[in-house]
Amino acid sequence: MNNNRNTYSQSKKTEPSNAPIIKLRIGLITASIWQRVTEEDAFYSVTFDRRYRDSKGNWQSTQSYSPEDLLILAKLADQAHTKIYDLRGNEG
Repeated sequence: MNNNRNTYSQSKKTEPSNAPIIKLRIGLITASIWQRVTEEDAFYSVTFDRRYRDSKGNWQSTQSYSPEDLLILAKLADQAHTKIYDLRGNEG
């Protein structure tokens, strides 16, 4: 498994509206971009999580990060910012 792999996926319109519209991933850390649409505008937010295996070998998620994770978080935050900027039509 390549933990340094950078992946990008965009949700299909058939997925439930409470799913993130875009997920960005580097290694075991994921940035999920969420969209909330009102009559006036679309609003975006981002959540981050890190996957790990517990003592029984089961996959878990956490929002706690080690110092070694911080550069990956910064890169994902930058990528998420760019995606949101593109979604807004480069307006700001």
